Amino acid sequence: MSAQSVFKLGLLSMVAATGLFVAANAFAGDAHTTSKFEGVKANSGTATHGRSGNNDTLTWSEDFKIPDTPAPHWQVVDTKGNVYLLQRLAIKGDKQNRTITIPSYVHDVAKVQIWCAYAEVLLGEASFPKPIQTASGERMHNDSMAMSR
Repeated sequence: MSAQSVFKLGLLSMVAATGLFVAANAFAGDAHTTSKFEGVKANSGTATHGRSGNNDTLTWSEDFKIPDTPAPHWQVVDTKGNVYLLQRLAIKGDKQNRTITIPSYVHDVAKVQIWCAYAEVLLGEASFPKPIQTASGERMHNDSMAMSR
């Protein structure tokens, strides 16, 4: 193999690696992370919003610890102040709802809360730097824009 061929192959490999790096960062741009959970019982970790197709998800970070309370649940608050009680954090058989799908009736998320459904008390909350619009919220927004034309 000539030196010129080796150089071309190396240059081509570098261009391909750069393209993959840019593409990976573009996909990572879809993820949004909250501030650290703060509250009376939930004081660790964060939540990350992600999207796969038309499904919006929330996942807690590795350093999140489930509060030692009878019925801790995921809960989200939208930009209008509506509160949506979602799944339990811990379920039967020592399983965990580490990642949940946000229901389609939730159009945006400003805060993620950990709520004790048994004692009806807020255990901790974390906020997104900027509210997250879900896929259903984007569809609703686009439909209303189309109607106004």
